[in-house]
Amino acid sequence: MDALLLSRIQFGFLITFHILFPAFTIGLAHWLAFLEWRWLRTRDAMWRDLYFFWLRIFAISFGMGVVSGIVMSFQFGTNWAVLSERAGAILGPLLSYEVLTAFFLEASFLGVMLFGWNRVSPKLHFLSTCMVALGTLFSTFWILSANSWMQTPQGHEIVDGVFHPVDWLAIIFNPSFPYRLAHMVLAAFITTCFVVGGVSAWYLRRGVHLAAGRRMLKLAVAFAAITLPLQVLVGDLHGLNVGKHQPVKLAAMEAHWEAGEPGAGVPLVLFAWPDEAAGTNRYEVAIPRLGSLILTHSWDGEIQPLAAVPADERPPVAPVFWAFRVMVGLGVAMLLLALASAWAWWRGWLFESKWLLDGWRWLSPAGFVALVSGWYVVEIGRQPWVVYGLLRTSEAVSPNITAAAVMSSLVVYATAYAVIFGAGIHYLLGLVRKGPLLHEDSPETGGGDRTPARPLSVGGHDHARAEDG
Repeated sequence: MDALLLSRIQFGFLITFHILFPAFTIGLAHWLAFLEWRWLRTRDAMWRDLYFFWLRIFAISFGMGVVSGIVMSFQFGTNWAVLSERAGAILGPLLSYEVLTAFFLEASFLGVMLFGWNRVSPKLHFLSTCMVALGTLFSTFWILSANSWMQTPQGHEIVDGVFHPVDWLAIIFNPSFPYRLAHMVLAAFITTCFVVGGVSAWYLRRGVHLAAGRRMLKLAVAFAAITLPLQVLVGDLHGLNVGKHQPVKLAAMEAHWEAGEPGAGVPLVLFAWPDEAAGTNRYEVAIPRLGSLILTHSWDGEIQPLAAVPADERPPVAPVFWAFRVMVGLGVAMLLLALASAWAWWRGWLFESKWLLDGWRWLSPAGFVALVSGWYVVEIGRQPWVVYGLLRTSEAVSPNITAAAVMSSLVVYATAYAVIFGAGIHYLLGLVRKGPLLHEDSPETGGGDRTPARPLSVGGHDHARAEDG
């Protein structure tokens, strides 16, 4: 295990952790904006209770996302110095734009959002929540733009091996960017949706927080029934784009080794064990021509096989092949659950169906798993390139870094993550178990409101009563 392999393992380990929290907070910020909007429109105390409940979860998740993001940036200087040197003129500004827009927007309004209740006007507090939600989208925009440029680079020139920007609009809006941005934002929303639905179903199965659970589950079902079919459409468009600009990645996703007979089309491989040494699939189960229909929208369409490029220009096939199927399989399961739940809601027996409630409980982490699997397809599928077709990963690693140095930092990161994120996730689960706090009266009634000035200071019902005095 040399420095290159260890650096790739370290990057994969850190990105796996990091992507979970920003994706969750993207959806959660917009969920909070919706809850506060409903509270302002109706003054129904339950909307406010749900807002405070998910606000505490958002705050912890946001903090863990920031911590893991800071660690991610260290790698570019320590492990990938050549990438920073050769592509820094493009990647540096794009990441700086994220700081200048998303970070400052979030930092400016996050404090008001977390601690400004009863200290600023309701409309200003709602504006702060919306600005934080908008900041998460800005962050997604710039991060995906930078990563998409590495997937489908354009708008640059190479002088002495260094990438120089020529057309910033072409760089930002590179060919894969619109599809990947839409796919990622929808994935983040769906991930949060299934967490909300899973928590709601858990409450209903336990017989606690029934009113809040019913309300949240209805919203989760409605949102999932809309966004999941939309995600299928966006995923299809994204797949067509991959076939056009990264055909080797698409061939790896489908484990498509050799071109078939003319007019025979491409089969859809449901199951196989890719054998890279032999350049074939073992134990293959496939449906003839269906791959052509899905991948090219033609009954006899063809895609470029892996054999069309040398072996050293192919990505590792098995991880890409299996990660793609995990993502698609979980997506299909979530779609079926959402449609079945929508039907049950319409028929009036959604909350009495143990099977559907258990389905939401078991699939509550499915969005996270599908998200990480999709990211593996994207990142592993572009190998051996770090800038697709132009700069190999083996050429981007820091030249003087040693395997021992990378291994030691990897052990430190793994240990720190186990402690920090283990404690954070344990705390989040504790908040979920306690559920939304109940508030008897709203501030406008002049009654005994149990809402503290700082919602995050509440750790449970007893604490809330203690603050009331």
